[in-house]
Amino acid sequence: LTNLLSKVVSEKELPPEIDLEFYRLIHSDLSAFDDSALALHFDQYGRSEGRIASPAAHRVGFIATVPKHARLLEIGPFTRPLFRGPNIKYFDVHDRAGLISRARLHGYPTENCPDIDYVSPTGDLSIIHEKFEYIFSSHCIEHQPDLISHLKIAASLLDSKGMYYLIIPDKRYCFDHFIPESTIDDVLAAYEERRKVHTEKSVYAARVLATHNNRLDHWRGKHGDPANENREARIQAAAQEFKDSHGKYIDVHAWQFTPQSFRRVIAGIIEKGLCDFRIERVYDTLFEELEFNVVLKRTQRGNA
Repeated sequence: LTNLLSKVVSEKELPPEIDLEFYRLIHSDLSAFDDSALALHFDQYGRSEGRIASPAAHRVGFIATVPKHARLLEIGPFTRPLFRGPNIKYFDVHDRAGLISRARLHGYPTENCPDIDYVSPTGDLSIIHEKFEYIFSSHCIEHQPDLISHLKIAASLLDSKGMYYLIIPDKRYCFDHFIPESTIDDVLAAYEERRKVHTEKSVYAARVLATHNNRLDHWRGKHGDPANENREARIQAAAQEFKDSHGKYIDVHAWQFTPQSFRRVIAGIIEKGLCDFRIERVYDTLFEELEFNVVLKRTQRGNA
């Protein structure tokens, strides 16, 4: 599948969210379906079954759509950057030494850790003062305390037709399963408060409501039950952790999304005139995966 994805993806044109020809090709049981039947099948069954309907819905195909020589900023590469080359810049909350130390602590490989061009302990992109054609972020945007401000700054770092590529965890298939989906009201509240750190509510959710991170079990309906695992002790520990932070940043998820809820939230931000992007693509989560892919394109309004 990965070889096929690399062959069918073009750097010049993003595949549609639902590529009917590709959908028919990949799934042999659908080979006799015409286009209207295929579209109906995906809407009624394929999406919930996690069937791949576009080559860019897969991480390999998604990455392959980025031109190899584009000026690109990769956010949060940790020790395993997705892109390499003289045209690539890196942004993270730690410098190279800090990332290596953190990787060793968690038993992650360190040999591919890049030099980090821009470092902000709070993830503040405003320290960057150059333009890019692409920004690529994998499992980072859900950590942003103020999503709207993050998107505004990201847009300002892009050329007039720049793209923001995002790989985002799907709350249904990761440790966020039992945490409610984020809403436009949640996102607006964070923007109005100009949050720089996470709320006690987010710390509580991460420490008390989080479950396992086995994506295969989640797809099989085995989500665990965090309510039965020392709940009272975890509640007290979360409250104490937040108190002991004295207003400093605690690294947890601020936002929980599915492909559909992310689309709704971004559409709501755009409608209120608070986002300098338009939604270019939102690809659905694939079976046995815990993430979905998104492309936002900078709008002309963002050029002002």
